Amino acid sequence: MSCRIDTTFQNLQQTDTAAFIAYVTAGDPTLDQCLGIIRGLADAGTDIIELGIPFSDPLADGAVNQLAADRALKAGCTLPKVLDMVKEFRTTHQTPIVLFTYLNPIFAYGYEKFITTASEAGVDGILLLDLPPDEAVCHEEFNHTDALKHITLIAPTSPEERIASLAKQSEGFIYALSRTGVTGAQAAPSDSIGQTVAAIKKHTSVPVCVGFGINTPEQAAMVASVSDGVIVGSAIVNQIAANAEAPDLAEIISKFTKPLIDASHQKSE
Repeated sequence: MSCRIDTTFQNLQQTDTAAFIAYVTAGDPTLDQCLGIIRGLADAGTDIIELGIPFSDPLADGAVNQLAADRALKAGCTLPKVLDMVKEFRTTHQTPIVLFTYLNPIFAYGYEKFITTASEAGVDGILLLDLPPDEAVCHEEFNHTDALKHITLIAPTSPEERIASLAKQSEGFIYALSRTGVTGAQAAPSDSIGQTVAAIKKHTSVPVCVGFGINTPEQAAMVASVSDGVIVGSAIVNQIAANAEAPDLAEIISKFTKPLIDASHQKSE
């Protein structure tokens, strides 16, 4: 079975175009509204959608995404309901979906059951935010499977040997952090992100995408010029929070995101 993530990057590489990857918290502000939002993002040209599984203790997230998780949980969002939403999304769209999650919800659900159910629902990849890859290889239940791509995070402070180790075991794409800290658009991407991407690409042919702090088309274009993909999350989640009561929420989010998508899709010079 062909992988939607791999196919997406292969198609983009043929035109020397960076991917645009949008992050939203699943179920924010409600599951029905979230389904409309991700459909709108796909229609606007988003290449990959990241869905954050709402969790009560999201330590790697900044205030914006923490509040989004709280809204989703209060609206009744659960992991099974997220998988049902992905299944419904797949009736209309084939845009790749990656789930961002902490380990606790997966353990509670059952790891092997999750892998099977998520794959059948139409999920393409997973990033376990609080499971170091070194620890994952020590446990049989965390072994990589063909069902889902295991996305790897690499921080700009990682030493060379750590980058090499993480890059060699990466799948789908690598999420390179533009800076240290938690998620959020409160700080712009580092000027040295090009060097970080180059250091990673010495060790792998897997696409390297960059996230953290990207919230303007100018920043998106800059990151696209030195990487394989641009990841925008908190800026989108902020718009969802600000317009949660709007009847045309999905359209508002699409219109906000379209300039970021277009900037990311500019051909490299």
